[in-house]
Amino acid sequence: MVPSKSTEPNQEFIILQKRNDDLEKELKSSLEKEERTKEELVKTWKRLRAAEEGKERLICQINEFEAEAIDRVRKYKSRVALLTEQISLAQKLHQETLPIINSQL
Repeated sequence: MVPSKSTEPNQEFIILQKRNDDLEKELKSSLEKEERTKEELVKTWKRLRAAEEGKERLICQINEFEAEAIDRVRKYKSRVALLTEQISLAQKLHQETLPIINSQL
């Protein structure tokens, strides 16, 4: 049996309508996926920005600690130099007074 000419356009219309529906579903799915991807990108960007800000804060803290450590080292070296000088003077004084003490004995 040969299909009549009146059913062929109807059949073609149904096929095209189905294809159109399928394409609309694909488009909707694609747009939803794109929106989810954009949202994930925004979340990732926010996490990256927070990480960068945290890194900057840590660098500032490290710089402050380094400056404090350098200051402490300088003070420590000055204190060691002062104590070394005091010990040297004490030894010199001891050496000078030792003969006097020995002569009195």
